[in-house]
Amino acid sequence: MQRLNVTIDSNSGFCFGVVYAIQMAEDILDEQGYLYCLGDIVHNDEEVQRLQHRGLRIIDHQQLGELRNEAVLIRAHGEPPETYQTALNNNLTLIDASCPVVLKLQNRIKSSYDKDDRIFIYGKHGHAEVLGLLGQTNNNAVVFENIDELLKHELPSKFTLYSQTTKSTDNFYSIKDQLETKGYEVDANDTICRQVSNRDKELRKFAAQFNKIVFVSGTKSSNGKVLYQVCKNTNPDSYFISKAEELQQDWFKAGDTVGICGATSTPMWLMEQVRDSLLKLEV
Repeated sequence: MQRLNVTIDSNSGFCFGVVYAIQMAEDILDEQGYLYCLGDIVHNDEEVQRLQHRGLRIIDHQQLGELRNEAVLIRAHGEPPETYQTALNNNLTLIDASCPVVLKLQNRIKSSYDKDDRIFIYGKHGHAEVLGLLGQTNNNAVVFENIDELLKHELPSKFTLYSQTTKSTDNFYSIKDQLETKGYEVDANDTICRQVSNRDKELRKFAAQFNKIVFVSGTKSSNGKVLYQVCKNTNPDSYFISKAEELQQDWFKAGDTVGICGATSTPMWLMEQVRDSLLKLEV
């Protein structure tokens, strides 16, 4: 029997936008013991539960409409203009933890819309960030998830292209190139967060160093699905888990080196729990 050799990826874990939102929430929870948050503060159930135990109260848009005279946290994904209008109507104090990268993108899309640009957004339907971006266009922009879906639309000869901040840069430029090859004039705005997109390259290097990879992420995380696939493509012996209890002993054998990594919504404490559980395994 011997212990596994386990390493956590130092580049994994929360991006700065999520760190900012959670720090803001924790500061207010320390002061007043409770805080309303519009939607899951991060797409990770374990982290959400940790904060709920500290007094975070997750609400949806319908509940926001019924709330009066309270403070409400806007998470890193950002919100559409109607959310701010609801806050004004209901005397709500918004604590805006929208990621600066997302806010900059919202402003750019609003400016484009005000110039009557035809706007198409490469992003995930129904994603919180995408709903905030759509709101800048009075929901007139078209959201698409891949080139095939986009080409089903009757496209104008000239249009403006944006991207959700957490999408793949390679895919974005591939879409742009395919559209230009077909004769469309595309004003392509690369609005992808480099802190997120650079993780592709970092993860490939990391995943290649180990016999086995354990990727830790919430199942709701779009970024987690993408980054797990990066690991899997680099190292076929990659396993996706949401918490330590999902580890299976028969994934590992004596002498294995194991790398632990995660999404931009995965807290370091959760990866550390996974590491501790792995170190207790005897293989």
